[in-house]
Amino acid sequence: MDIRCRRLDCKFNDRYTCKAKSLDISKNAVCKMYQKDASKPPVEKGVSIFERTPQFAPQRDSKTMTIRCQANCLLNHDGVCVANGITVNDYRGRAYCQTFIKK
Repeated sequence: MDIRCRRLDCKFNDRYTCKAKSLDISKNAVCKMYQKDASKPPVEKGVSIFERTPQFAPQRDSKTMTIRCQANCLLNHDGVCVANGITVNDYRGRAYCQTFIKK
């Protein structure tokens, strides 16, 4: 499983790859692990990947991390995410799980 994140100002984000030891997704599909890192540069608004290609860190295997989930999602099995990959995106100022599929 690949763990990707577009919250570039999070302390666990390393070039779009989440480096947290575990993930915890809330009932409303928001990543509860997000922690703002003031030392990271602000995200440039309105710059598309076609203007500047992002640098990605190597894929992170989820077998080394626990992914807890409280959302009413098809991929939530007894509180654990079973998705092949997770992407957390910046949605309305929140770290929202884009992999969420409502039951």
